[in-house]
Amino acid sequence: MSIIIAVDAMGGDNAPEPIVRGAVLAANANPVRILLVGDEEKIRPLLAKQKYPKNAIEIIHAEDEIEMGESPKSAVETKPNSSIMKAARLVSQGRAHALVSAGSTGSVVLSAAKNIPRITGVRRTAIATVYPTLNELKRADLLCLILDVGANVQSSAEEMVQFAIMGSAYVSDVRGISDPNVALLNIGEESTKGGEKMQEAYRMLSETTTLKFIGNIEGKDLLRGAADVVVTEGFVGNIVIKTMEGAAKTVSHLGKIAFKTKFIWKIGLIMLRKGLEMLKEVTDYSEYGGAPLLGFEKIVIIAHGRSNAKAMSNAIKLAGKCVRDDVCGKITKNISQFEKSPDHEYERLTHEM
Repeated sequence: MSIIIAVDAMGGDNAPEPIVRGAVLAANANPVRILLVGDEEKIRPLLAKQKYPKNAIEIIHAEDEIEMGESPKSAVETKPNSSIMKAARLVSQGRAHALVSAGSTGSVVLSAAKNIPRITGVRRTAIATVYPTLNELKRADLLCLILDVGANVQSSAEEMVQFAIMGSAYVSDVRGISDPNVALLNIGEESTKGGEKMQEAYRMLSETTTLKFIGNIEGKDLLRGAADVVVTEGFVGNIVIKTMEGAAKTVSHLGKIAFKTKFIWKIGLIMLRKGLEMLKEVTDYSEYGGAPLLGFEKIVIIAHGRSNAKAMSNAIKLAGKCVRDDVCGKITKNISQFEKSPDHEYERLTHEM
């Protein structure tokens, strides 16, 4: 099967130049076909400067674009022919297998929701992203997946269980971990912590036979790497990820100050140079491409708004891998098993009475 990726060429802080170059990098390195959706007059001159396999990239003209600072809800409603809306429609029509955009998170989520059906049984979609850890589990990489990180402000206990199921299936395929550890981010390790909703989520996760639930973890344990998947609500998850990004920038800034302040510190930093370069590579978002928006019948990847060509190439590569591995199909199967489980069916009927 020839994998076709619809790419929002106008999404991102510096679009379309890095998006076009990223598409070319991806086309040269991966057996995918890319539909660049956006202003043809801006895209074609940029594409003409590049070399790539014949017929690997096609421009699909879109007359509008949604700016990063626009209200997503208003823009999606008033610009039905924007690049992100048109790219999402290509996926819904079966003309592409996956969607990639570096546009604003809100516009990508709403465009996908308007055009791409949710997996049967999924109540809410969730944005997942990875962050580096101390790798306590000694995995092949240092990464942990956390979700939701912004698609939803509040979620029910059942929705968080579904997040865990989707995240576990994603990690199993993309990172090749057959039985990933799943943890619930909470204010304490005990099952009684966090109020009624978190206690209910803990109980449901414990009883879900398709998951390897290891219990609650606290904020101080996030970087240990004892879990492969961390589940929380979008409001909390978004703060966690933004705090980690800010901490990484702070450490880098302090390192620059130390380099200028004392000669002995400068010598120390020079000696640590290779280690610091490795740390920068591990924490560099461009290495991971983007965050999957899980819960739709088709793959949706949200790339960082500041994505450069390398980040966009990796986002497209990630989308292609998810399609090849049938991540959405496996999530569908696991959600269906959860929905049909006797305990869950009993709970659902009880709540509806």
